[in-house]
Amino acid sequence: MTQIHNVSHHPLPSSILHNGNDVRRQYTRAAAQRAFQVISYKIGFLKKRAADVTQDYQPGMQG
Repeated sequence: MTQIHNVSHHPLPSSILHNGNDVRRQYTRAAAQRAFQVISYKIGFLKKRAADVTQDYQPGMQG
């Protein structure tokens, strides 16, 4: 999954880009959001997989 990351939806003016704290805060926020997305995806995937596995092992009615 290839993605092009834009650090901000609101690009900063070049005068602010040289301020290390603002840039670091912006990148940290973007990284935290991405990490949350990845973790949420993995949890959802594991929940779905667990539900599929439990359905496979439930005894069915045999006639």
